[in-house]
Amino acid sequence: MLRYTSSLNGKLGSRLAARGPSSSQRWHGSVSSEAAAAAEPDMPLSQTPVLRSLTRTGTPLRMLILGAPGAGKGTQSARIRQAFDVAAISSGDVLRRNIAEQTAAGRQAAAAVASGRLVSDDVIVELIRSELDRIPGNWLLDGFPRNQAQAQALDAMLAAAGQPLNAVVNLQVPEAAILQRVVERYVHVASGRVYNLTYNPPKVAGRDDVTGEPLEHRPDDNPDAFRCRLAQYHELTEPLLDYYAQRGVLTSFAGDTSDVIFPQFYDFLDRRFV
Repeated sequence: MLRYTSSLNGKLGSRLAARGPSSSQRWHGSVSSEAAAAAEPDMPLSQTPVLRSLTRTGTPLRMLILGAPGAGKGTQSARIRQAFDVAAISSGDVLRRNIAEQTAAGRQAAAAVASGRLVSDDVIVELIRSELDRIPGNWLLDGFPRNQAQAQALDAMLAAAGQPLNAVVNLQVPEAAILQRVVERYVHVASGRVYNLTYNPPKVAGRDDVTGEPLEHRPDDNPDAFRCRLAQYHELTEPLLDYYAQRGVLTSFAGDTSDVIFPQFYDFLDRRFV
């Protein structure tokens, strides 16, 4: 298993400088990619960042992002997509969309989320399967799988398609730092945009920056529910680190904040893409 603990590296710094202040602000600001893009004026076509889509091996990136609840998986995913042409599937966003649309799966998920429990394997596996079926190129999964049964189901699904995983990234963040994040987190359910009252507050209290619609404080974003989710993570998800390490695809990045972890992540992908 590889482990990166470096600070901002020269490659990332030079690429950010080449892209200009606008791109740098998007990558290193706390706001979600969607909110950041909406907040900026339209750029001329010549200034629009060109996303890197080709890997050095020619095989599309098929990657998982693992980490404790609130470790910043969604934040890393959004920043990655500012530089690389990678489709992202967040199990949390998929679940929230189905909950908001009150689908059959969404109603089952809502009851589990409200009590701090994990959604059943059958529900989440089917939701993820339908998302992956629509993606032909690079992709990453955020928040799935969460246990070995899900991991085995994903492996079987990908093996049948001849598209096995080729990267798994684990985010190591202290639990105290994560707790502070989740209790101050608010979400725009329809888009998945995430705000934090301390480092990324909405422009208008309680309202989404883009649509002006009300934000929601997720039922499981409180200390008691978080501790329950964390206990479930230690029991069910941490064993996946050994599972993927044995397959030679696991890399871990450590840091207290997303700004510390992202340069490590970028350097990892920079080595893989043309």
